[in-house]
Amino acid sequence: MKISEILKKGTFSVSFEFFPPKTQEGVVQLFETISELKNLKPTFVSVTYGAGGSTRDRTRDVVKRIHEEVGLNVMAHLTCIAHPKEELIDILEDYKRIGIDNILALRGDVPRDKPDWRPPDGACSYAVELVRLIRNHFGNYFCVCVASYPEGHPESPNMEWEIRFFKEKVEAGADFSITQMFFDNRYYYEFLDLCQKANINIPIIPGIMPITNFKQIKKFASMCGATIPQSLVEKLEKVEDNPKEVTKIGVEFAIKQCEDLILNGSPGLHFYTLNRSKATLEIFSAVKHLIRE
Repeated sequence: MKISEILKKGTFSVSFEFFPPKTQEGVVQLFETISELKNLKPTFVSVTYGAGGSTRDRTRDVVKRIHEEVGLNVMAHLTCIAHPKEELIDILEDYKRIGIDNILALRGDVPRDKPDWRPPDGACSYAVELVRLIRNHFGNYFCVCVASYPEGHPESPNMEWEIRFFKEKVEAGADFSITQMFFDNRYYYEFLDLCQKANINIPIIPGIMPITNFKQIKKFASMCGATIPQSLVEKLEKVEDNPKEVTKIGVEFAIKQCEDLILNGSPGLHFYTLNRSKATLEIFSAVKHLIRE
């Protein structure tokens, strides 16, 4: 079912993001996680797409299996920088054929292990071009989600620039957005204010990254430009070699963050699970009483 139709009803959305594993052991772990999180009755789940199109087949296989075997509403991520337009249309036709009608349209990153990599001829250079391609070739068959960046995309010089290009994606036909992870809700609220002033009216769902591995999250945050509050950094630095304490502090912080977002009218919560369920289950259990039916 199209996620946009669910959001239009005013339903509070709870969703989970997964990545396609490289090994069979990882696949088993992923579907154990999905089985545990399925009990929370998510609005949808999403499956990421690797840099340079590196996980094309694995993403498709996981999406198809979740759709057909697990029965959850699933959104496939699709990055455009690695594929000629004809290839993108083929990928989308395949998703349509297997019954997928939700797509997260992204530009995508250059593979870090291939410094000489260049986009193929005829590729889309930006996500907005992928959104237009989807609308031009498939009309309204797909619900199209796009990414948003409350603290600005790492390549954006300022928030004015950020809003300008986000609005282009919306005007091209995006139905809703999921934000990059953030840890200070102030950035999200300020971003919503900027969007409102720019007449951007699609639902913008906050992306939540529970901190269970401080070194890993610090790396992610530096790559995407997300600010970790100094007070949280200081707490985590004292225990960063103690995984249980890191997880405890990270989960407690995420619970407070989610409570604040819910109470301030967020349309939903999108959890970056890293293919694990424990932290997400704890957070959801603590905030579910606040979620409107």
